[in-house]
Amino acid sequence: MTPDVARAVASIREAGFVVLPDVIPPDHLDEMRRALGPDLDAELYGRNDFEGHRTQRVYSLVARAPIFAALVEHPLMLALCDAFLEPNYLLTASQAINILPGETPQPFHTDDSFYRIARPRAAVSLSFIFALDPFTRENGATQVVPGSHRWADAEIDRLLADVDFETVPSTDRTPRAKGAPPAWFRADVVDVEMPAGAAIAFLGTLVHRGGENRSDRPRLALSNQYCQPWARQQENYCLSIPREQARAMSPCVQELLGYSVHPPFMGHANGLHPRRALDENSGSAVGRPGRR
Repeated sequence: MTPDVARAVASIREAGFVVLPDVIPPDHLDEMRRALGPDLDAELYGRNDFEGHRTQRVYSLVARAPIFAALVEHPLMLALCDAFLEPNYLLTASQAINILPGETPQPFHTDDSFYRIARPRAAVSLSFIFALDPFTRENGATQVVPGSHRWADAEIDRLLADVDFETVPSTDRTPRAKGAPPAWFRADVVDVEMPAGAAIAFLGTLVHRGGENRSDRPRLALSNQYCQPWARQQENYCLSIPREQARAMSPCVQELLGYSVHPPFMGHANGLHPRRALDENSGSAVGRPGRR
């Protein structure tokens, strides 16, 4: 473990998060913005209060362009995953998040709350948010609660009771007004301000949210999340990414998507390694049931 990785790991263990400077170089930022242009022009907004009524989300980002697949296997991100997750960990979510002016704060939440394992506990996932635009208090910088990765179930349940996942009609994109953070942790909330190209890494147990965009410009970010090899992924990449596209990705990214086996045999397809499904000669079948 290099000194930089060791310092980042120590910060994550203590506070639940760390800011990583200069992760994406300027020329890559420009390429990423261009690649996202068609999706952002389509004006696909969130469907509920959690996704955001004035927030655009592009899912299965890893498949949108090779540069996003390369980010998934960034050496620093993988080094941090190696420190917090078991071998054979998976990519559980990969998306772009564009918070538009007028968007209200997202509800506070944790990224691995759907894994119903009693807290306090070790995180089941590790999240990264990359700033394609500078993050400021005015444009919706991610807000975190340092130390909340140690909270017990009672505190988290109080938060999740206020999260609204109810889908609203596409014609109703009016942001829902929200008050200040609850008084019992309001003083602990930190706005993670950082320049374009930086990233925040945090445990799936950390309380956080997307902030309110009070500026006159969008705030564009990318989010990649990784989970334990035995946990179900949020995104089903084997369905959302065509097989011919997955076939062109690196072996590392293929494994992160789910074309992998966690010993002794989690993830097999008809008793065979799922990577055989990417074989051009395999057709739609992977093998006969019962074969290894």
